[in-house]
Amino acid sequence: MKIERKCSDLSSLPEKTCTIEKLVTIPKDVEKVIAGKKTATRRNGIYADIGEIMELDGKKFKVDAIYPQYLGDVTEIDARREGYDDLESYKQSILSMHPGMRWAPKMQVWVHEYSPIN
Repeated sequence: MKIERKCSDLSSLPEKTCTIEKLVTIPKDVEKVIAGKKTATRRNGIYADIGEIMELDGKKFKVDAIYPQYLGDVTEIDARREGYDDLESYKQSILSMHPGMRWAPKMQVWVHEYSPIN
């Protein structure tokens, strides 16, 4: 399920559970974002507001959309937007970062999509 939240319905999003500085922190992921290979991050809460600016190594990126998604609905295209070659690689990476976690199809995450500011 993909429900895109535009700036006009920002008030319908739940409150942030963390700060934008924590959205992309793994050095390999930072490199992927800067190289344009990663344009989305899934988190268990909302880490930014739509329109908020994220800065990584001096480069700026604007949060374009935030929407909920079930893990069972994550596609190959979504995995590529996360910077992975395929869905299985993305799953394995997530599971390795969270020992004991299962890939639960009904678990909801929040997708944060962003783009570079030139």
